[in-house]
Amino acid sequence: MNVLVTGAAGYIGSHAIRRVMRAGHRAVALDNLSRGHRDALPRDVPFVECDVRETERVHAALEEHRIECVLHFAAFAYVGESVEKPLDYYDNNTRGTLSLLEAVRRANVRRFVFSSTCATYGEPETMPIREDTPQRPINPYGASKLFSERMLEDLARATPGFAACALRYFNVAGAALDGTIGEHHEPETHLIPVIIQAALGRRDKVVVFGDDYPTPDGTCIRDYVHVEDLVDAHVLAMEKVSPGFVAYNLGIGRGHSVREIIDAARRVIGRPFTVEIGPRRAGDPPSLYADVSKIERELGFRAKHDRIEDAVLSAFSWLERHPRGYGG
Repeated sequence: MNVLVTGAAGYIGSHAIRRVMRAGHRAVALDNLSRGHRDALPRDVPFVECDVRETERVHAALEEHRIECVLHFAAFAYVGESVEKPLDYYDNNTRGTLSLLEAVRRANVRRFVFSSTCATYGEPETMPIREDTPQRPINPYGASKLFSERMLEDLARATPGFAACALRYFNVAGAALDGTIGEHHEPETHLIPVIIQAALGRRDKVVVFGDDYPTPDGTCIRDYVHVEDLVDAHVLAMEKVSPGFVAYNLGIGRGHSVREIIDAARRVIGRPFTVEIGPRRAGDPPSLYADVSKIERELGFRAKHDRIEDAVLSAFSWLERHPRGYGG
């Protein structure tokens, strides 16, 4: 298949490009480079520097490269920023998806895999989270993704033969196992790279946001899926999903607490770092982890790198060799 990857120069998109190519498909990268990194992309992949909100240019790219499937990763993804700048998130994430779907409809692309999020569920009352858990996002980031899911579902319902899939991620972690690409955000807010930066002396400390939650060790529990497993699931989805709309949770099906992540990092990295307990963050549920039985049953997906040490070690290997991220 000819596959367009939007947000291709970002953390997940750059890993997806390589996975699509390894699966024998032809990949085309699209990114406006506002938060992505050109150096994260293979030089031999066709690159379209474009914003997904530029409908005409996106449509032209779909036609020129005879695209048969779109993997849509282009989005802003900071929860806190979404609260401070909600309209930016609805503009970039929701309007961006609307623009892309309009281009897809006009170009008669028949397959679409959407990067969604467990943030669409908000604060579920029961664990683990199933796909039929009510979606009640508590921040604009989650809402922007939920609106995009609804548009995609409606388009699939209105378009015979159109196959659409939303993959609702939990926490994504790790880096390419060959060390070629990794996670580079500015600012960095994800727990594992924050820990590694502290261990490498690039930040003063790791702040744990609350240690009095109703969990075994008092810290929040989250479901961490390795980025290499995540992109495997995208290839399965684009190859196997049937016409219509379907959503899958994407995680490993169990959680790790913040303290467990810190302890795993100390074992793997073998370097000291300072940990400080801070106040809880508003809206942080005690536990979030996925029921992954549906994606296992219907797509045959099961995470291969489900030891948290694997994610920490691959992330450490990347960050140690790239002190300034891409270009450094």
